[in-house]
Amino acid sequence: MRKRTLLGCLVLAASSPVLHAQEAVSDSLHTELQEVEILSVRATRTTPVAYTNIGTEELKRHNTGLDFPYIVAMTPSAVATSDAGAGIGYTSLRIRGTDATRINVTANGIPVNDAESHTVFWVNMPDIASSVKDIQIQRGAGTSTNGAGAFGASINMQTSSFQTKPYAGFSGSAGSFGTHKETLRAGTGIINGHWSLDIRLSGIGSDGYVERAESKLHSYYLQGAYYGENTTVRLINFAGEEETYHAWNYASKEEMEQYGRRYNSCGYMFTDSTGKSHYYDDQTDNYKQQNIQLLIDHHFSDAVKMNIGLHYTKGDGYYQEYKTGRKLVEYALHPFTLDGNIVKKSDLVRKKAMDNHFGGAIFSLNYKSNRLSASLGGGANRYYGSHFGHVLWVKEYIGELTPNHEYYRNRGSKNDANIYLKGEYFLTKGINIYADLQYRHISYKIDGCNDKWNDAEDALQKLAIDESFDFFNPKAGVSWQIDKSNRLFASVSMAHKEPTRNNYTDGKLNEHPTAERLIDYELGYIFGNSIFKAGANFYFMDYKDQLVLTGELNEIGEPLAANIPDSYRAGIELMAGIDLPCGFRWDASATFSRNRIKDFTEVLYDDNTYERWEINHGETHLSFSPDIIVNNTFAYRLHGFDVSLQSQYVGKQYMSNADQKEHQLDAYFVSNLRLAYTFRLPHTKNITVGATIYNIFDEEYESNGYAGSGYYTDSNGQKQRYNYAGYAAQAGINFLGHVNIEL
Repeated sequence: MRKRTLLGCLVLAASSPVLHAQEAVSDSLHTELQEVEILSVRATRTTPVAYTNIGTEELKRHNTGLDFPYIVAMTPSAVATSDAGAGIGYTSLRIRGTDATRINVTANGIPVNDAESHTVFWVNMPDIASSVKDIQIQRGAGTSTNGAGAFGASINMQTSSFQTKPYAGFSGSAGSFGTHKETLRAGTGIINGHWSLDIRLSGIGSDGYVERAESKLHSYYLQGAYYGENTTVRLINFAGEEETYHAWNYASKEEMEQYGRRYNSCGYMFTDSTGKSHYYDDQTDNYKQQNIQLLIDHHFSDAVKMNIGLHYTKGDGYYQEYKTGRKLVEYALHPFTLDGNIVKKSDLVRKKAMDNHFGGAIFSLNYKSNRLSASLGGGANRYYGSHFGHVLWVKEYIGELTPNHEYYRNRGSKNDANIYLKGEYFLTKGINIYADLQYRHISYKIDGCNDKWNDAEDALQKLAIDESFDFFNPKAGVSWQIDKSNRLFASVSMAHKEPTRNNYTDGKLNEHPTAERLIDYELGYIFGNSIFKAGANFYFMDYKDQLVLTGELNEIGEPLAANIPDSYRAGIELMAGIDLPCGFRWDASATFSRNRIKDFTEVLYDDNTYERWEINHGETHLSFSPDIIVNNTFAYRLHGFDVSLQSQYVGKQYMSNADQKEHQLDAYFVSNLRLAYTFRLPHTKNITVGATIYNIFDEEYESNGYAGSGYYTDSNGQKQRYNYAGYAAQAGINFLGHVNIEL
């Protein structure tokens, strides 16, 4: 049974050890900007935007096994989800209800989002958190940054800075569902006063909570650096390799009742005479990704500084899957005769692959005086990639099937350039004004054959996309430091975003996606002293032609979206914290929001005739956007002991935009208990041992899924609607033990 009430969550709850209203609400999360970083993409304490800083110590404390989205999931308005149900493998993050394609992610100012899908596949960067020094999360339109996806939230990661002395360390975790993680790291410290070398190696594995949802992940991070009197140069290479069994089909309520909550239909082949189901062993996703960055930081003077970054990302991979009863013509195969019968459909194994290249340069010229801080920056990036598919095997096929029979191929190219000028000016008596002007140009082409069948043309869909976009994104605001403890800020920002590849290739064939626009209004207040911190942030995000998730998935489990003319997200984010000298700490946040489509007209299609049926629902909920998110953490740290209880309440949400009860994700309340002890032994800096019990109250819940609807015409000529949905079941009570050794 589900064990939750909102009142219980607000009283018992427990939220983020990494939360606060700006950096002022949680001093432990605020770290000073280091000598080597791209300054211009980050907000400071006088920038009028809503943001959270997560410092080095908090990252270490919570980076004990789960993927990056779960490390930051307790920040305000954030929700994490896992396909495998145990927080490792394909995981994702939403902030203020905005999905991953709208969350801009940079590492050292370098864009990380995939240029075509606009999302970040954290599974391709396993254990990246172990090489991150600190993180800033900006909610809303935020400040101008580089890359795609800045349309609701931004995450800026600063990778590890140098250490003056040689070091080495090991971290290990093991626990439920065969989960394990091993991390080795070492560094030379400063050699000859100028040079350093740092390395990390990681291995992660898990069987997953969902059946057969195994993950095998490996990664490394390598950094060589030169530190001069006024110039610093860093060459960074981090790479990941993943193999995960598919778990993106999710399961319907009926399937869960019949087969259990851990049921996974991916890879199903057949059921034998004894009733045993058989699955394809190689129903896996495989990908390798290399990231290379060259970062140059130069101080012309105390007032003028320049950052330059060159980058290149190489990604290639594939996934294989068993498909039953597929039309051979859709795979460029001819029907064949078997036992006197013409076979037009058959089971087969297909392999879809991609080969991606993404590179470019960014820069920022920064000036700072007593009254003025300004940055002139921008970047230019180029993407080129191929998508293609092979048929590896066809059941009982008679005819010639060449190895790696190719049935589709298309190519995409994208140029993305931007330039911005932003600055803050101190007027008087603690009042700073802020302005940020960005121009961005994008050109995007796709040509070739898609893997989607076009019934109207009786052929694979032809792709001939050639689009260009020019966006002007102005932002302005004011920050007022009323006194030492009180600060008030307000801002208004405009942002634009181009459609993703999936918007072009996976939408309805008769629909063409358009760019979307956001006007974001923010008003915040922050109070802070040595013991108590508090803050409130009001926001209103007004969208034009927002590409809203429909609830449906494409064939590889990626969410589909469609333009909605008018929609909005409005809410208040509340944050508070107490830090007592006795070692007790309390942090809390709550988001109360209203996320709506102003006038939603749903379009359904008849199963047989494909005729349209338009249904006007008036104002409806935006999909995957809970109205309530509450976080709370109780923590006690003394003499090396560290105990914390953190919880999250997520209100009900709909997986489609038509407010259908069958498409609802129920509210849930999940708590995690963390226990750790840090001590020293000879020849060590410190040793930490501990364990985290996740979902300690064994809540039965689903955090993600898909949903859709259709209709048919009955014998009386009446339209009959039907709804369907699948749910991503999450693990019940489970644990991870962990150890960290610093030498």
